[in-house]
Amino acid sequence: MAVSTDDIKQLRQKTGAGIMDCKEALVEAGEDFEQAVAILRKKGIQVAAQREMKAAAEGVVQAYVHAGEKIGVLVEVNCETDFVARTDDFRGFAKNVAMQIAAMQPRWVAPDDVPEEALARERKILTEQAEAEGKPDHIVEQIVEGRLGKFYAQNCLLHQPYIRDDSMTIEDLLNDLLAKTGEKIIIRRFVRYQVGEGLD
Repeated sequence: MAVSTDDIKQLRQKTGAGIMDCKEALVEAGEDFEQAVAILRKKGIQVAAQREMKAAAEGVVQAYVHAGEKIGVLVEVNCETDFVARTDDFRGFAKNVAMQIAAMQPRWVAPDDVPEEALARERKILTEQAEAEGKPDHIVEQIVEGRLGKFYAQNCLLHQPYIRDDSMTIEDLLNDLLAKTGEKIIIRRFVRYQVGEGLD
């Protein structure tokens, strides 16, 4: 199948993947653009799985101060090599993540980071809500699990819709970078400050 140069270029601009990877993804997807994007993201996830045991000890601490100097963020993003840490793609990703944190106020990086007591409290609230709505007992747990997904999307950075493109999550953005660099990349931790927060 002949894939147009324009399609390859467009896919490369959207995902940052290499030319051959974009071409192969388009061929595999039968020139379906969205399917090709999904294939490249899946490749990023596979790269991450293969490199799970590698140490990600390089990286950057990215600072971001929002307009008006009322909100500030520090985020640590790690990778395997200093070479990748110095690339524009990696630094751009770290900056976008810092901006995301400033705008969307996540509390944790991933669902696994949510403290057990916070999760238990949320489950209790959601269970009581479902029961108050008169939902049958046998589907209450199912409803609670579904609504926990929304809780994670609001509070966990990796599950949040990306502020610059809400068709993807921060995890999707991370997987795109994994596919491009071929390295293990981790958003390790962050802190967000807002003037006056916690004073009441």
